[in-house]
Amino acid sequence: MCPAWTLRTSFSVGIIDALFQTLDTCIIELMSAAIGRETSPQNLVADVVELESRYLLQNYARHPLVLVRGDGPYMWDAAGKRYLDFIAGIGVNALGQNHPRIVRVIQEQSARLIHTSNLFYNQYQGPLAKRIAEISGLQRTFFTNSGAESTEGSLKMMKAHGHDISPEKYEIISLENSFHGRTLGALSVTGQPKYRKDFEPLIPGVKFVPPNDIGALEAAVSERTAGICIEWIQGEGGVLPIDAAYCRRARELADQFDALLCFDEIQCGVGRAGTWFGYQLVDPPVMPDIITAAKPVACGIPLGFITANERAAKSIRPGMHGSTFGGNALAARVSLEFFDILAELLPQIRRVGDYFRGELRRIAAPFDFVTEVRGYGLMIGVQLNIPGKEIVNRAMQEGLLMNCTHDTVLRFLPPYIVTEAEVDEAVAILERVFRGL
Repeated sequence: MCPAWTLRTSFSVGIIDALFQTLDTCIIELMSAAIGRETSPQNLVADVVELESRYLLQNYARHPLVLVRGDGPYMWDAAGKRYLDFIAGIGVNALGQNHPRIVRVIQEQSARLIHTSNLFYNQYQGPLAKRIAEISGLQRTFFTNSGAESTEGSLKMMKAHGHDISPEKYEIISLENSFHGRTLGALSVTGQPKYRKDFEPLIPGVKFVPPNDIGALEAAVSERTAGICIEWIQGEGGVLPIDAAYCRRARELADQFDALLCFDEIQCGVGRAGTWFGYQLVDPPVMPDIITAAKPVACGIPLGFITANERAAKSIRPGMHGSTFGGNALAARVSLEFFDILAELLPQIRRVGDYFRGELRRIAAPFDFVTEVRGYGLMIGVQLNIPGKEIVNRAMQEGLLMNCTHDTVLRFLPPYIVTEAEVDEAVAILERVFRGL
């Protein structure tokens, strides 16, 4: 069966190309109006960079690339150059760009109702929460806007749970090398000092332990522990899986000390690893009390969620938490469609992911600067013993988008719709880059 993004008739392709040309013209006109003079596709990058340098907070180290449109796993810049997108908005664009079913739902719902706030019901939150309960094995969901907001809500849940037992039960155990978001609470449980150092002191009572060191985990958990936070696969930390035995021991310790176990599924969950959630990679799964998620949940429309069992959920009572935008009608309806599509794609994610890792190991064999290829599904890291920035830049010049995390790990988060053909294209580019180093 052809991927959904390829199902275009020659007639529709002509219409789409004409619309893209019109869109590109509008982009040029908009930028010309913003800078007060005529620009062109050739000058657009410089003009965009100059305008942003004057008006935006300078917190991003961006690539000098202005992406203006996409289709399936491909993106185009303002000059018309095509790129194979294997970072997918850092895992957000899980169905690529312009997926026909997602486009249809956005068009239909945006013409009817986008947002009402959570002062009122909409018809999509209930069915979406039911779907999440069925695939997660947990019972209750709270909708958020982002992964960081999901982390914040989970921390409040753990803190409230502990406070209901004792004022002294407020400590959170997190892992070294972890990443849970950029807000103050999320930074407080992020086990990488480079992200925390400029904002300290942060929330007190957080203990960091080495991943996969069961003895250290046992020594850290006590009657003061309110919660334990674990990413099944540390994404920003270098695509590092956590041992199932470690997670099982965390479950036992949480039960022993009446703490809540939270699995951060923001990057490794919702299909990315080839299962609905990372904790389902083992059989039987290690069941958490709470999961946090976001990234692919609404295909680029901001949406995340916290899902919990009844034991954890009861700690948040009316008035204790809320979200203005979380789970609005547009995002929730798109997410329902996404989950329907994901159910169809899970076998493909596992198959293509296995193929991709195998091909990466094949091309890496002659090069001693590659030390490991790891990951699950379509969450893949290539460990280097040299900095990876130059490889990322050269691959981008060749038409492949990816990124490097932890300085020496090439991270691949391709959209779930990719096939072996796109993997072959990416691998060929990467092999050329490796040979050119």
